Amino acid sequence: MKTNELISSYDETNDILICKISEVNGYSANYDISDGIFLNVDKNQLPVSIFIKHASEVLNVKKCILEDPNICVFIKCTKKELDFELLIANKRIYASKSMNRFDMPKLSYEIQLN
Repeated sequence: MKTNELISSYDETNDILICKISEVNGYSANYDISDGIFLNVDKNQLPVSIFIKHASEVLNVKKCILEDPNICVFIKCTKKELDFELLIANKRIYASKSMNRFDMPKLSYEIQLN
């Protein structure tokens, strides 16, 4: 599993959570992977960031929880399935499994604060 450093930002006023890989800027495609959770990928279809508008509603948590800096994202992809997990303060807040309709390559990523 590849581990990357995560930069997270929560905008309480607009209820937007953004988590991105620290050394990467920009993205080439944006996929709605589950219930308003968007995965941004680079030109090689590799994950670079997560964007969640109305995050407290989508994740069904209080806004104060989203302000915790201890965030970890797991993304595992096979040719057929995409697994996504979001942990905050070492607690699984959200998990989903969907079809890999995005033509993403086989990968296993852990993106966390270092």
